[in-house]
Amino acid sequence: MENLWNLTLGSGAKWSGIISKGKLIRIRALEDGANLSGLLFNAGNLTESYNMPDTLKAQHTSRLTKGNVLMSDNGRAMASIVEDDLGWHDPIGGYTTRQLTDEKYGKTTFQENQNEWFRSGEENLAMELMRNGLQFRDMVPVFNLFSKIKVDDSGDMHFIEDHCKRGDTVTLRTEMDVVLLLSNTPNPHDPKKDYPSVPVEIEVLPAESVKEDDYCVNFRPENKRAFENTWDYYKLVTQ
Repeated sequence: MENLWNLTLGSGAKWSGIISKGKLIRIRALEDGANLSGLLFNAGNLTESYNMPDTLKAQHTSRLTKGNVLMSDNGRAMASIVEDDLGWHDPIGGYTTRQLTDEKYGKTTFQENQNEWFRSGEENLAMELMRNGLQFRDMVPVFNLFSKIKVDDSGDMHFIEDHCKRGDTVTLRTEMDVVLLLSNTPNPHDPKKDYPSVPVEIEVLPAESVKEDDYCVNFRPENKRAFENTWDYYKLVTQ
């Protein structure tokens, strides 16, 4: 399969861009312990974004894996997880802030540390929002690829260490034209005291057409409705 584009995102790095529908986004951890925070927006209508509560509620889950669909606040399928080595990705853990990063890993600044300063997920994503015509008020809960968080009976969240191994991959398929925002920053629940330095590789490839027996479409009845909403949307906007 032809590789259309690729990028290695280093520790603390960020990226955003438009990826059209019908593409595969294959993401690989190049070392143990990766965490990649992401957001999605409809490239044709930036007021529509990935919606964590609806995604989880509709699919009766608190984790993401193969078959799950990332749904928008308009009930549409934005992207699907079509391949997954890990079986669990975190949609509830959130992103790091400047205060948390300074308190946990030590205070750093760009002026003193240049490119070695410790970036936070909040700052990275805020900057990428601005670059795409959005504002901080458009920030929504992220999904964290490669991380696993379990919730106990008391509602406390527990980060599972050693979940992600070098070479693990997860592949998303775009069901809409999307603006994808990525931040290679730590999961805020990761107990490690050293700032993680785990690069990830991102590849974009063409996807095959979605068929009626598609695994993600039929993973749950709610998924099929989300796909139908997306298909109906494109019947109008592409005329």
